[in-house]
Amino acid sequence: MQFNKITQRDIKVLQSIVATERISIGESDLNLHSKDQSQHPAISPEAVIWPKNIKEISDILSYANSHLIPVTCWGGGSSLEGNPIPVCHGLVIDLSYMNKILEIRQDDFQADVEPGVIYQDLNHKLRHKGLFFPPDPGARATIGGMIANNASGTRTIRYGSTRSNILRLSVVLANGSLLETGCRSSKTSSGYDLINLFVGSEGTLGVVARATVRLTGLSEMLSAAIVTFPGLKEAGQAVFEIIRSGLDPASLEILAPECISLFNKEKNFKLEVLPTLFMEFHGPSQQYLHDTMIINREICNGFGCRDFRIGIERKERDELLMARYELSEMIRRTHPGRSHMVIDVAVPVSAYPAIISLARAEVKKTAIPGYVFGHAGDGNLHLVFMGKNGDKKEWARIGQINDKIVEKAISLGGTATGEHGVGIGKRKFMAMEHGGSLQWMKSIKQLFDPNEILNPGKIFLP
Repeated sequence: MQFNKITQRDIKVLQSIVATERISIGESDLNLHSKDQSQHPAISPEAVIWPKNIKEISDILSYANSHLIPVTCWGGGSSLEGNPIPVCHGLVIDLSYMNKILEIRQDDFQADVEPGVIYQDLNHKLRHKGLFFPPDPGARATIGGMIANNASGTRTIRYGSTRSNILRLSVVLANGSLLETGCRSSKTSSGYDLINLFVGSEGTLGVVARATVRLTGLSEMLSAAIVTFPGLKEAGQAVFEIIRSGLDPASLEILAPECISLFNKEKNFKLEVLPTLFMEFHGPSQQYLHDTMIINREICNGFGCRDFRIGIERKERDELLMARYELSEMIRRTHPGRSHMVIDVAVPVSAYPAIISLARAEVKKTAIPGYVFGHAGDGNLHLVFMGKNGDKKEWARIGQINDKIVEKAISLGGTATGEHGVGIGKRKFMAMEHGGSLQWMKSIKQLFDPNEILNPGKIFLP
């Protein structure tokens, strides 16, 4: 598709849609919206616009569509696959001004929110009501961005990804029309499930302008454990058995020794530097949690567990959880002069020992700093490599390892991207993973966005 560049006349029309101060062609604003947290190169938009309501989004898209101006949405910029990078330049719609929590219906366990709401801010407001929004990607992500990427995180094993926690959406389509889909009922068997079409579509089908999210009750009782193993394979096998046993952990994270070493250095945790599982359980009573941990310990002992620490105080548990969230930042601080690439795949839980063993073996083969960890409970593996800036040989090697691990994950019945989305980096694997169904995805894209103005260059190879 041949797009048009934004002209001064276009700027004047857009200034009639939003206030003059809410559209910018300033270099600093363009630079801020040219790159996410991935290794993909920055690409600058031609203008940035900040709508405040659905009508403004509708008018912006209607104009852009009729004038063939590419449009990319921007949430918090925390993506890791280049998802919001405006690869065709054009216009970036920054939704940060649409950050209202519109209504909390605590008796229905629901909240209506605008797309710019940061999920931690929503949970901060909900905490006194005994409720929370479960998806937890760690970064200060907006709910609109979480919907676009189907974000998940540490609690996915119990509460599901973003997709499992969206009840209703208001979406502005490429031509400016408004589509409302879903309902406030906790379940429905009525018609096609358009919500699941938009969740994870990375802004390529429409712009989410409002969402009704599902809330969950906060558990008063929780218990956490830190469990160490002689090797990652044994830890991965324990993960499978814990899931198979039906113990229902709220989170089940795996950390390779290099991650534990970093925790000890930065946070002074004094943990044994071995493959480690961090697990958390929520329950109705201390007795329930006690009984759960007895079974859990027996399972872990069966796989050569070296240490099993339970009864972690809430403060220590919170510190460990915060360290897990900060792990990527710790890795970057430890390696100045290098940039990170995050390999993100997911496999069936039974295949987790195989994929994590492969990742660890690849790290050992190379001198490039690499860190293995992941949301083990749902088969999600992360491998962070720190490549030397400007070293083409190192980055080529990282690319080879990425391809090898992704191809292995797909061969095991898994996916090229567990939670970071397709964006730019995973486009080349779409045909391998989806086969003939990829053509149907392209047909859906053509139906909703015939001029291909919405986040062009993402999900599908040019």
